[in-house]
Amino acid sequence: MRWFRGTTDAQAKPESTGKGGQRVSRRSTGFTEFMRTVTGTENLAVLDLGPTSSANISFLTQFGGRVYNEDILRGSRDRSYFSKQEDGTEKLDPQKFFAENLNHQEGLFDAVLCWDVADYLDETLVKPAVERIHKSMKRKGVLLAFFHTKDAGPESPYCRYHIVNKETVELEPGPDFRLQRIFNNRHVENLFKEFASLKFFLGKDNIREVLVVR
Repeated sequence: MRWFRGTTDAQAKPESTGKGGQRVSRRSTGFTEFMRTVTGTENLAVLDLGPTSSANISFLTQFGGRVYNEDILRGSRDRSYFSKQEDGTEKLDPQKFFAENLNHQEGLFDAVLCWDVADYLDETLVKPAVERIHKSMKRKGVLLAFFHTKDAGPESPYCRYHIVNKETVELEPGPDFRLQRIFNNRHVENLFKEFASLKFFLGKDNIREVLVVR
């Protein structure tokens, strides 16, 4: 995990995440609400769970806070977190993964950007990851997550999210991560059952945006 603070660190170069492509601009009601909630927060601390993005760092650090970046999806593909099974196959070991990932002090973050990580993350990591995020957030902290709807289809490409302004993000095709599942509203509510409240926003591009309050 790395963290950035102020405009100097915001010039850090994003890490390579595989193939790139033309970015597509997307207006996001959920992100607009997210920013409305966090704007004015003193010493704002934000956890970004997507790939490192200089645009995100520059945008968020202008509010005088800190941005912590942890690309847990790419990290989960690290072969050192896999254990060999009796049949000779390898399987992701959650204990190995969480020994080195999402290890934050309790009540650290005012806000978390999950993007659509949960849709692509290995099934064994999803609920434990949300539980860890819950513990690391401050009371009344806010989390933004995107979920594909059933109309999106199993071939929906994974994209990196780059913040443009308080209303708009750009989607850039990233590595060939495969969509693992489709969460319906009940699944999402169950995933965040320990949080105080959820608010859903349905987009026109088969994406459900969810704003969650700790």
